Amino acid sequence: MPMITVRQHVLNYLKKQHSASAAQIGRGLNLSAATVRHHLSIMLADGRIALIGVKRRGGRGRPVKYYGLSEKSLGDNFGLLSDALLEELLKKLSPAKRDKTIDAIARKLVIRFGENNLNVPMAKRLTTIVEKLNELHYQAHWEAGAQGPRLLFAHCPYAAIITNHPELCRIDLAMISVAMKNFVRQTSKVESGVTPFCIFVVDQT
Repeated sequence: MPMITVRQHVLNYLKKQHSASAAQIGRGLNLSAATVRHHLSIMLADGRIALIGVKRRGGRGRPVKYYGLSEKSLGDNFGLLSDALLEELLKKLSPAKRDKTIDAIARKLVIRFGENNLNVPMAKRLTTIVEKLNELHYQAHWEAGAQGPRLLFAHCPYAAIITNHPELCRIDLAMISVAMKNFVRQTSKVESGVTPFCIFVVDQT
């Protein structure tokens, strides 16, 4: 049985049972305890499941751990809500006011970054920004480029609504520009079959 299939079976089992120990999962899926623990450890690390309880036995022996689906696997309706809120907000604004609103939202997000020290080398500033972007789930990294440093995002946190709201790319652009205090331009977007990254080039002048 392929590994990914085993993990999907485990996820399906937890979805039905809501919570279960490794031993219960093993019995339910006819898997060894070692196999179940192996897959549970991987899915704990990548956030698909969560440890939801520990039951201590009366006698000796290890406490029994119970697992369930994480919030990530259960999902939410934030995409749907955000889509509706943005549509309602932006449809009432002129193009110029839309741009100002997008820039204002970007500046609010930059507050999460804190002050960027402009007296440190560019490489240090980029590394700091990448760390903070990754706290916001961008899966970002930076690399040197012929036209200037490039910030690359392997994940779009707005993926659920970006098709209806392409203006959200402007939030990323404005957010990086404000944080870096440099001119930034976007040269690529995450698109299946085209490029695996959103790419932003930072002007060093």
